[in-house]
Amino acid sequence: MAKGWGAGMAAFIAMTSWQGQFTEDYFGRPSPDPAQFGMPAEDDGSRDDPLLSERSRAVTSYRPDFDALAEAPTRIVIAVGEESTGTFTGRTSVATAELLGQQATVFPSHHGGFVGGDSGYAGQPEAFARKLRDVLIQNS
Repeated sequence: MAKGWGAGMAAFIAMTSWQGQFTEDYFGRPSPDPAQFGMPAEDDGSRDDPLLSERSRAVTSYRPDFDALAEAPTRIVIAVGEESTGTFTGRTSVATAELLGQQATVFPSHHGGFVGGDSGYAGQPEAFARKLRDVLIQNS
């Protein structure tokens, strides 16, 4: 909020990329440089990005109804990218799967493992597609 979209997104990326628990080491680090992520360092005045605004509270405060999910007639697969397993989002996926009595399914690459090289953050789309086919075929 204080420095604009580029600084906010750089902080968001650094936080979601952090491996392991948030420790004093994490909180003691300087703010990341937006340029290292290809973002502008100058403040563009906007404060409405869904990931950085109050609109994201609905996501971060959401608590699934695990009893209802466990009783659902459909198969639920909780997945995580192999590069994300130690991150905050990866740990929440693993914990969610455990609360449903299962293990998280690990997909190749990161949370966008299905995207190609033209995205700027290439995943492993072929390996991702193979894994997805295997998951969809299981118990179908």
